[in-house]
Amino acid sequence: MNPHNDTHLKTIGYILWIFGFTGSHRFYYGKPVSGTIYFLTLGLLGIGWIIDFFLIPALDRQADLRFQAGPFDYNICWILLTFLGFFGVHRMYMGKWGTGLIYLLTGGLLGLGYLYDFWTLNTQISECNA
Repeated sequence: MNPHNDTHLKTIGYILWIFGFTGSHRFYYGKPVSGTIYFLTLGLLGIGWIIDFFLIPALDRQADLRFQAGPFDYNICWILLTFLGFFGVHRMYMGKWGTGLIYLLTGGLLGLGYLYDFWTLNTQISECNA
């Protein structure tokens, strides 16, 4: 693996794993379908959540191979989305000022855009980094 393409951090993955019953670590590593399933089933009733403790290194490697590094940092963007997503700060960080301002004025398009970004943020960052 190219150390310059370390797009995701295991540390952030494990911090998100603590809240893994919500699927947050799965969304972070670019697995929105299983993230949604975890969200709806509380981490597959806790069983999947426990198993994922051991899978995080593999999820991290897969994300590093799948997504493109560049000027926009995945970790910063995910932190901005998680805590300030309704205000569009993550979009402004990526240079998407128009949609960032729309999110700011509409509460992340009434929350739907915020959820959309949880599903697609890794791909958006990769496209900006290309």
